[in-house]
Amino acid sequence: MRRGKVTVGRPITVGIPRAFGFYLYYPMWKEFFEALGVRVVASSPTTREILDNGVRETVSDACVPLKLFHGHVQDLADKDVDYLFIPRLVNMARDAVFCPKFLGLPDMIRYSLDDLPPIIDVRIDLRKGKLEALKICYRVGSLFTKNIFKIYDAYNKSISKFGSFKDLVKKGIGLTDAMKILHGKGSETDFKHNGELTFAVLGYPYNIYDPYVSADVIGKLHNMGVNVITTEMIPDEVLNIDSPEFRKEAFWILSHRALKAAHYLFDTKSVDGIIHLTAFGCGPDFMVNKLIELEAKKRTHMPFMSLMIDEQTGDAGVLTRLQAFVDMVKLRKAGEKEGVAWNESSDLSLYGDVSHGYKTAARADG
Repeated sequence: MRRGKVTVGRPITVGIPRAFGFYLYYPMWKEFFEALGVRVVASSPTTREILDNGVRETVSDACVPLKLFHGHVQDLADKDVDYLFIPRLVNMARDAVFCPKFLGLPDMIRYSLDDLPPIIDVRIDLRKGKLEALKICYRVGSLFTKNIFKIYDAYNKSISKFGSFKDLVKKGIGLTDAMKILHGKGSETDFKHNGELTFAVLGYPYNIYDPYVSADVIGKLHNMGVNVITTEMIPDEVLNIDSPEFRKEAFWILSHRALKAAHYLFDTKSVDGIIHLTAFGCGPDFMVNKLIELEAKKRTHMPFMSLMIDEQTGDAGVLTRLQAFVDMVKLRKAGEKEGVAWNESSDLSLYGDVSHGYKTAARADG
């Protein structure tokens, strides 16, 4: 990590791309830098221009989130920040690690884009011991101050803020809504929903919670009267339980959590349906989607739909599929109240391709 050129008369500015780890850790990172007297600037919310800029700077077979990350970095470079914060996320809990994209982000950005400010690319691997997080904070904080007590205070404040963030999410508040609450832009009651149905939307948080890339799946479901839970809302102790159904953990942490969340929801029957949001071109995500799909075939009591997104995903197409899925689940629940038996051979068993289910629902209705 090298020091950037700082303009006299204004605070040092650190830019954080609104992609990948942003949705999981931004409140903690923001609190740490601000406690050191550093101004934090997040890249702008995703737009078509940001996505197109990223597509131009990456290879054609890169996954959508990686293309998007490049676009957000370019957006920050245009904001004239002094540093870019792009850590190498390796491990934040247990033994599983992040996808190689997270590890290689600083290098990919450094050799893909020109005229960038210095990149803070500290390696974060918490398997090295209990004090590793503090050591990481010192390495980053020492770029801005030599006062070790100030760095330690910033470390404590960031951990406390992260705890508050996680507490809100475990109450059923989405990641981006929890950030708004922490920034004083609303209260818990403003983001509570009391819908007729409850769906789980599973997948990687940087896909689900980016309203542009996901075509605002969560917002659309809320408008249809559907409550939404995501993997991050499920207690960690549940996701960390060793299960006989898993001979070994999935190697990538976010893949493993999505799989464990799906199995937990299949077992507990605590939602009315499951939607897996998957990104085109993502190898681990393809594997996760297939494993959940295979499990859904065994658990015919739980409606399941897979929804794939890419840089060409249209808003209208996603809306149509969601409307069809919601209608089918409502039809199924109505049939259950009337004593209709649901089983694998039933005309109204819901699984997989929503177009099949929609035709089935239409036949049953008419």
